[in-house]
Amino acid sequence: MLRVAGRRLFSVSQRSTNATSFALSRDHTLSEGGGDSSSSATRSVPSPDLSRFGSYHLVRDFSSQVLTQGNEVGFGSEPATVEAVKTPNSKIVYDDHNHERYPPGDPSKRAFAYFVLSGGRFVYASVLRLLVLKLIVSMSASKDVLALASLEVDLGSIEPGTTVTVKWRGKPVFIRRRTEDDIKLANSVDLGSLRDPQEDAVRVKNPEWLVVVGVCTHLGCIPLPNAGDYGGWFCPCHGSHYDISGRIRKGPAPYNLEVPTYSFLEENKLLIG
Repeated sequence: MLRVAGRRLFSVSQRSTNATSFALSRDHTLSEGGGDSSSSATRSVPSPDLSRFGSYHLVRDFSSQVLTQGNEVGFGSEPATVEAVKTPNSKIVYDDHNHERYPPGDPSKRAFAYFVLSGGRFVYASVLRLLVLKLIVSMSASKDVLALASLEVDLGSIEPGTTVTVKWRGKPVFIRRRTEDDIKLANSVDLGSLRDPQEDAVRVKNPEWLVVVGVCTHLGCIPLPNAGDYGGWFCPCHGSHYDISGRIRKGPAPYNLEVPTYSFLEENKLLIG
């Protein structure tokens, strides 16, 4: 824009200088020719009318403008965009014929603005609420997972001295109904001789029922019930022996058999998990 304004100013000043020089040189030539003695009458030559060149005003700003007498920029016969390109001007003229301009904060538009803003905020809040609910639902467990989380077992069909294996969360669980001799044997063990010392009363809620996870604590094998040197379980993989309370007595296993979370719903009904 500055380059265009500079070129226009330079061309206007050059044309004005040329016109002035031409007029002065013409007057000088005529005055010399008028000294002839044969001519008694003085030849009068009209001076050139420089008003047609107009008055030019230079504006020191980011743009320049050329104003002719009786005419302003922006009101010519050419379109406003063409006029603005040809004569850059800091004066902005708005065309109010095609649209109506409203002042800022028009009271007649205030209700509509409030309605649009309130509606947009309501939509944003609804979308945010929906996303949060979707996230919470996706993080919660499904029905099949909840069904596997707990297991009900009927204990009425289990005979004393026998062991039943059930599946809970993909792992075997041993449920043993112990006799009076089994309970006395489990309580007579010296805790100092155990690798993982633990009393029998801590491992059972009802002395008659022992519930342990059937996974060897050595390498995850499944021990065999009613086997081993101590009458409990025996792991054939590496020779770990567990007693009637599920405690490790011999072999490489470091810990006792795990006791899962369980509770008695009724006298003969057990809930695991």
